[in-house]
Formats: sequence, structure tokens, C-alpha cells
Amino acid sequence: MEPSPGDSPSPSPSPVDQPYPPSDPPDQPPTAHAKPEQSSGDQPAGPGAAGEALAVLTSFGRRLLVLVPVYLAGAMGLSVGFVLFGLALYLGWRRVREEKERSLRVARQLLDDEERLTAKTLYMSHRELPAWVSFPDVEKAEWLNKIVAQVWPFLGQYMEKLLAETVAPAVRGSNPHLQTFTFTRVELGEKPLRILGVKVHTGQSKKQILLDLNISYVGDVQIDVEVKKYFCKAGVKGMQLHGVLRVILEPLMGDLPIVGAVSMFFIRRPTLDINWTGMTNLLDIPGLSSLSDTMIMDSIAAFLVLPNRLLVPLVPDLQDVAQLRSPLPRGIIRIHLLAARGLSSKDKYVKGLIEGKSDPYALVRVGTQAFCSRVINEELNPQWGETYEVMVHEVPGQEIEVEVFDKDPDKDDFLGRMKLDVGKVLQAGVMDEWFPLQGGQGQVHLRLEWLSLLPDAEKLEQILQWNRGVSSRPEPPSAAILVVYLDRAQDLPLKKGNKEPNPMVQLSIQDVTQESKAVYSSNCPVWEQAFRFFLQDPRSQELDVQVKDDSRALTLGALTLPLARLLTAPELTLDQWFQLSSSGPNSRLYMKLVMRLLYLDTSEVRFPAMPGIPGAWDLDESPQTGSSVDVPPRPCHTTPDSSFGTENVLRIHVLEAQDLIAKDRFLGGLVKGKSDPYVKLKLAGRSFRSRVVREDLNPRWNEIFEVIVTSIPGQELEVEVFDKDLDKDDFLGRCKVSLTTVLNSGFLDEWLTLEDVPSGRLHLRLERLTPRSTAAELEEVLQVNSLIQTQKSAELAAALLSVYLERAEDLPLRKGTKPPSPYATLAVGDTSHKTKTVPQTATPVWNESASFLIRKPNAESLELQVRGEGTGTLGSLSLPLSELLVADQLCLDRWFTLSNGQGQVLLRAQLGILVSQHSGVEAHSHSYSHSSSSLSEEPELWSGLPQVTSSAPELRQRLTHSDSPPEAPAGPLGQVKLTVWYHSEERKLVGFIHSCRALRQNGRDPPDPYVSLLLLPDKSRGTKRKTAQKRRTLNPEFNERFEWELPLDEALRRKLDVSVKSSSSFMSRERDLLGKVQLDLAEIDLSQGAAQWYDLMDDKDKGSS
Repeated sequence: MEPSPGDSPSPSPSPVDQPYPPSDPPDQPPTAHAKPEQSSGDQPAGPGAAGEALAVLTSFGRRLLVLVPVYLAGAMGLSVGFVLFGLALYLGWRRVREEKERSLRVARQLLDDEERLTAKTLYMSHRELPAWVSFPDVEKAEWLNKIVAQVWPFLGQYMEKLLAETVAPAVRGSNPHLQTFTFTRVELGEKPLRILGVKVHTGQSKKQILLDLNISYVGDVQIDVEVKKYFCKAGVKGMQLHGVLRVILEPLMGDLPIVGAVSMFFIRRPTLDINWTGMTNLLDIPGLSSLSDTMIMDSIAAFLVLPNRLLVPLVPDLQDVAQLRSPLPRGIIRIHLLAARGLSSKDKYVKGLIEGKSDPYALVRVGTQAFCSRVINEELNPQWGETYEVMVHEVPGQEIEVEVFDKDPDKDDFLGRMKLDVGKVLQAGVMDEWFPLQGGQGQVHLRLEWLSLLPDAEKLEQILQWNRGVSSRPEPPSAAILVVYLDRAQDLPLKKGNKEPNPMVQLSIQDVTQESKAVYSSNCPVWEQAFRFFLQDPRSQELDVQVKDDSRALTLGALTLPLARLLTAPELTLDQWFQLSSSGPNSRLYMKLVMRLLYLDTSEVRFPAMPGIPGAWDLDESPQTGSSVDVPPRPCHTTPDSSFGTENVLRIHVLEAQDLIAKDRFLGGLVKGKSDPYVKLKLAGRSFRSRVVREDLNPRWNEIFEVIVTSIPGQELEVEVFDKDLDKDDFLGRCKVSLTTVLNSGFLDEWLTLEDVPSGRLHLRLERLTPRSTAAELEEVLQVNSLIQTQKSAELAAALLSVYLERAEDLPLRKGTKPPSPYATLAVGDTSHKTKTVPQTATPVWNESASFLIRKPNAESLELQVRGEGTGTLGSLSLPLSELLVADQLCLDRWFTLSNGQGQVLLRAQLGILVSQHSGVEAHSHSYSHSSSSLSEEPELWSGLPQVTSSAPELRQRLTHSDSPPEAPAGPLGQVKLTVWYHSEERKLVGFIHSCRALRQNGRDPPDPYVSLLLLPDKSRGTKRKTAQKRRTLNPEFNERFEWELPLDEALRRKLDVSVKSSSSFMSRERDLLGKVQLDLAEIDLSQGAAQWYDLMDDKDKGSS
């Protein structure tokens, strides 16, 4: 009968130090191998007996010493209380010491012998686990720990060489304050890393080996650093690291060493604890004061957490190293955080007597990707309705974690959490369930969708159509992802003085920008980094690449790549060199760009009906071949998505700057000059540049720029100031303005401090213009624009045109039988938009939109051309915008016939009038702060605005009707229409020449008129202004603006002489006077800004209005 574990003799105290022989079963007592030890009792006990006697005497002596304090207290005549007090102190000290020793023993036991701890937990009485005890997932690997212990000292030598030869030079080059940085001591200590368990994942790819190592490191590592310049010493003395490290051996090959490379990373953030020494001194160094102990540990802990990996190639010239270092995600999970119910109430009032509810919000995490929902106040059953998209890199392993908290002013209360392995979502495809919250009460409702990655663009139209019906916030659903493998650059330009740059790369798609690391002192940098972007519509988006010096002030090169190029590339991949613009002649960048479409692969999913249009149809995702499917009816109207027509226009007024730094030097730097500043603006993928103001540290530009913007959060207006030089422009500072702030407030007028420079500030005025679907205010807007127009700026926009081109039908066939590959171009003036090309069809579907700034809605038109790839024009359309001005809601949405008579297009064109609320037009000269917001408000709102003066309605009435023809007929010489206005903020007299009418014809042919203005009594060329000349007309239109810089009191002492003249002939310098008028500015209210018709008189009588 086999003895039970309780009957067998106890083994030696340490099963690790004295293991059982392999021939003995673990549940049997030692036999032949233990006989010499068992017979040790028969040997002479001389040395052992002497030792036992010595131990007894030592114990007796210690107890005798305890009585010495009692004897001394009696000899000195002290009371018993002193003895008891001393005894209490001794017992307390002894207890504390025993607790510490016991804690140390437990810690040593956990580190050195986890097998014995497991045996105790399983009540195995200090014996090794039997061979028949096994764990189904995790296996023990003591042999691996012995190898690590043997290799540990040599790993320390390698780390010392790595830190001294690689890390230290990189740190010295990263910051000018760390040029004396050195490692003075590098020791990994005697305690090696331990592997507590190994799990091998089978059934995955046949070309890789997947291991999960449960590692634990409690080491006595000691690393000391020194910055001699600041007499600073710091270091690390002791470290703890606990986590699950995934090791991937791939690719497997048929040649030695069988494995091509080893990849290592943590699926989840490990537990890291570092014992710093001298950390306070280190953080006192300039440039490092913004760091903290927590930030440093977060950076170290996230270094090897997905998607970051450590790749160790084992063979030379390994193919697809970038793919191994940063592989494509396994898929995308679209997480719909819908709601929660039954949450616990955490809010208490009146010191807990009254129970309230909770203000719940949720944190959603997958690896390092984290999202926070909005807070729902006072609700135990919140409805969030938010959608997030996360990249999944490892299946199995990664988890979806949702934590629910109650928002409080001091510390948020925990309401519960749930976790779900992403492998379950992969298996199900779509999960729509209520998940119970652990650690609290209630449930959370999630809809999880697994999106597969497609390597071709065949189903792009289906994906985009499906996404239009998906309700998603705060971001619209993505149709694709883009992975950019940034490899290297060549022959980047040098800095001033032929110094090597420290290049880094900024990659941007719309408002999302990612930055690479900086490579120091190299014009041929190697980055080997990967960047990932979500794409809403890859047909219209662009990748913007900026190569800059690490100070961000110097641009080394730029590249703009339309992502539509990838849609026609093999496997949606480009792997090549790209030539850089604004750089050296041989400067180029090597990148690999991989696009993958996001496809919801389930047969039960059907595309939703198009929103908002009656009669829209459902479309199956993949209709079966040969099935009887009714042909959908021809739509009567377009079906744009909800974001169409929601754009605003941002008017950027760059006024002036102050206290700029001087960059110009003369005579080899001995003489300090000033600067020639100009401003660069960048927003929504567009760039603007102001004029250069020469030799001025307090320049005044007074220029206006306009850009179409959307309400996508996170956008910023980037402003940079430069000094214009012959060779390379110097950096004078930068600042950023959040677009969300301007869109929410509607107006921003601030002095912004320039960053990265010692001094300087910039005065900007930003205004959001929201389009209005009424033409009643158009004349008023044109009038106001003419008044606030600056001479250096382009003509201001009066309206915004939004065009949605959905489809075309009945296009002419190519060579009579073959369908064309059509695309369309939309143009207004010099601005145009080209759609995608739809291959081989006479009924293309584009579903594309474009927006245009319109300056003269009465005179401009929308030009549309449908062309075939390689076949020329298939049809065209010219739509005058004046037709929109008389349409309902300024919108036309219908089929339009192309000019060739064959083919039609379905488009929607809508116009929005841009009414400025802060134009600066004043109602009275004393109401300086009153802007032209009064022009655009409805009459019933005037009573609600007490800051508006009483004459504001009069100004509105005047601007609306001032250009209507007067009842009295024009004089014999005709009339001139002009506006005279004093701009108080700009301290300028503004004159606007609109037009003339009914001019006198002296000869057989009509005259070639122009208008000359003179500010009397000064007749010098400095005050003289002149319009352009119009050919052969009696009713010329000028619409030109002129300015004179002078104070208001001086302007009131002047007279404006307006003369309408005509050239006699092409070769003659003689001018015929057609008429003139002289205006005494003291008799005109210059704050009104009203357009007026004035009768022209001859030279003797200078007329009146």
C-alpha cells in the first residue's frame, strides 16, 4: 500500500538547497541516497556536543544579563516604576525588530523559493509538487531561471557598455544643459530576473512561436549618473518590475538559427517601482524642471507596452524589419458606449443624511489607448451614446476595460469595472450586451464590432455609405487606417554655419499630428518608427509631412501626399523614396505607407436608409448574384451627410506686433539692427503669409485672411513670426490659438505672447462668420466689407457656397460602346475641386462636397465640367450664383442637364451670406466699442442690447438702402457714388469709389473714365489717389478703396477733391475733366460710413450731393 503524504518522513527544510534525487518519487522517503545521513547518529558526537554546550551557556548568560538593570535600580534606590518603564521599552523594541525580520524572511522566501510557498498554499507540508500536479496554461521553468542567473553578470557587462557608448552620447546631444552627462557606475547586482511561469500559445500562426513570460524582478541594481556642469549626482538603487512579457519568435526559417528575430513587449503596463537617489538634484537642472518622478516612471513603463516593441534581429539582412518592429494591427474594434443602469448613488448631502444620485462617466481602455466619456449629472441610468475606435495588436492577450466613476469636486468615486478579452469580440464579430460591473453594482451596455482590415479598395463605396448611417460622436466613424513606416532621410540641408541639424518629423492628417523622435547631429537621420492614423474618407484626405529641426523653428523639408494615390497602388501600399520640397536638391525621405479599409464582416448587416430624404432606399451590403432585386427609383434630391453645409468661415485679422527681437546684424555682428518681420498662418491644411514690414520691431500689418473651417475638435491656428533675410529667414516666435475657443465664442481679440523667444507679442482678431440662408443682408454685407477692406488684403468674402455633387446619369459612351471613366471638376474663380475617378461607368456616383468663398455673389458662377479619363470633356454646366440668390433658402437641389444635351448631374448648391458681427463699423463717433453687430440683428432684438446706441437702427437702414437711386434725376454731368469713412481703430480716413453713372459724352465715342482723389489743401503726390481706367463707358464700376493715415482732428480740417477724368487718346498725356465734386470733411459725419451719390459739377462750381 502506498504511503500517504502525511505518513512519509519530512524532507530537509529547504527543498531547493537539497533536492530529491531524480530516481526517487516525490511522495516517497529517501532510500539509498539518504542512508549516509541517517547513519550519522552512530558516529562520535564530539564536535556537535561541544557546540550544544556552548549554546546553552550563551543562552544562560543572556538571561543573566537581563537581571543587571534590576540590580542597578535597587542599588541606586530607584522605584519599581523605572524598571517597568525600561522593560516596556525593551519589549516594544524587540517586537518591532521581530516584525521587520519576519517581513524580510517572507520577502526572501517569496523571491528565492516560490515552489515552497506554493506547496504551503496547497498544504503539501514543505515538499515539492508531485510530477502529476500540472497547470493547464502556465508551466514552470526553473531551468530557465538557472540560465538567467548564470548569464546575469555578463548581461551587466553588456548594459554597462550600452549605457556608456550609446545612451550617454544620445543624452548629451539631446539637451545643451546635459553636455557633461556621464554614467559613473553601472551594476545590475546579484539578484537576477525571475520567470515565474511560461505560457505557450498554440494554434496561432505556423510561422511564429508565441510565449508569455510572467516575470518578476526585485533587484539590487545600482546605476549612478553625474552632470559635472551642475555638480549634480543622481541614480537608481533598487528596482521592482512585475508583469507579463510576450515574446514572439518570428519568422521561422529553414536555415540556422531557425528563428529570424525576437520581438518583446508587455501587453499591459507592468508594475514598476524605482528607488531613486539624488532625484531632487537632477530635476533642478534647467530644461528638466518640468519633469517629475511620476512622469519618468510612466515613460519607462510605457516604453515596452503595446504598440511599442523591442526587436532583436538574429540574422543579417532580415526582410521586412519595419513590419516586424511595428506590424499591422490584427483588427479594429468599434466600441459603442451606449448606457449604464442600476448604478450606485455616491452623492450625499447634509453630512450624509440625504442620499443623492451620482454624476457618472466612463473610462474605456485597450492597452495604452484610453477614452473618457462625458459626465451625465444626477443620473443612475446614464445614456452616453458615444463611439470609440481602438487598434487591436495582439489576440489573445489584450482586454477591453471599462471603469465607471462618479464625478466629484475632490476625488471621483469608483462605481465598478468590467473586462473583456478582445478574442471574444473577434469570434463573435458583433457583441451587443449588458455587462455586469465588478466592484460595484449595475451594468454597462456596450456594442462591440470587429472591423477586419481589407488590402484593396473594392468595398470602399460600401464602407463609406454604411458610415453615413452610423451615429457616432465625438468623432465620425473611420473608413480606413493608415500606417506610416518612417525609415530615413538623405541629404537634408544644414543649419547656419554648416552645422548638422537635429531632424524630427511631424506627420499630420487634418487636425491629428504625430511627431517622431529627434536624431541629433545628422543630415541623414534614421528613425525607423511607425505612426498610425484613422481615416474618415481616404479619397479626399492628405498626409502632410514636415521635416524640422528639433527646435521646430527651422523647416528642413516638406511633403504633401494625397492619400488617393494609395487607393490605386498594389495592396494599398507605397514603399519608396519621396522628394522633399522647400529643401535641398537631393533631399528625400524614405517611407512605407500601408492603408487598410475597415470592413464590418457580417452577413446580417444591411446598409441603413439615407437620412433625411423621403424615398431613399436600402442597399444590401453584398446582394446575391441572380437574386430578384428591385431596381431602386431614381432619386429626386441629393442625400448629403449631416455635416454638409455646416462649415463656418474664420476671418483672421493680423493687426500688429510689439517688442520683437532684433535679428539683423551688420559689420560682422558688431552693429545690431532690427528685423524685417512677417507672419505665417496655418489652419485646416491651408497656409497664409503676410507682407514684410522692413526694419521694425513693432510692425503693423493690418491684413485680413479668410479660411473655411469645420467644427472638428482639436484644431489649432498655428502662427509663426519670421525675420525676412536673403539666405534663410530667422525665427521670431510662435503662438497657437484653439479653434474650438473661437468657434464657441464667435470672436476673439487678444494680444498673444510669442513662445520660444525672449520677448514679443502679436495682436490678432479672430471672428467666426456663420452663413445665413437669406439674401436680405447681402447689400449690407458688401457695403461693410468695402469699408473694412484693407489695401494689402484680398477682397473679403460675402458668402459661402457649399456644393454636393452626388451622381451623374446618361453620360456619352466612349467610341460609341465603351463607358467612360468619369470625374468632375467644380470651380469658382481660381478655386477648384476635382472628384475621384469612377472607372468604366456612364452613371458614376461621387458623393463629394466642396466649399468656396464667394466675394461677389451677383457676378460669379459655379462652373462644372464632367470629363473622362483620357477621353476629354463629357459635358459642362455653368450655374450663375444669382439664381441661388432668388431661390428658396438660397438653395438649389435637383438634376441639371449638361450643356452638350446628353447627360445629367444631381447636385445641391446652397449659398450662405457671411454677416460680420464685429466689423468695426460704428454707429456714432463716441461709441467706439460698438461694432457692426447691429447691422445683422433683427429689429425686435434691438431692445435686448442696451450697449447699442439709439442710432444703430438708422445705420442699418442707411446701409441697406443707401445705394438705391435717389428720386431726383442725375445732373447734366452725371453722378459719382462714394463712401467716406473714418476708421477709428486703424486711425485712417477711408474713401471707397463705387461707380459713376450718366457721365457726359464729349465726342463721338464714349469716354475712358477714371476717378482722381486729392486731399486738400495738400496737393502733393502723397495724398493723391487714382482708380483704374475703364474703357468706353458712361456708367463705370470701380469698387476701389483708398486710405490716408492721419488723425481725426486733422481729417476734419481737410477737403476731399474728387475728379472724374478721361484720357484723350492712347498717345496723349492730356486728360478731359468730366466733372468733379469737393467735399468738406468737417460737414460729413465720418463715423456713419454711408454710400452716397454726388452730382458732378464743372471746375467753377464744385457741387454737392
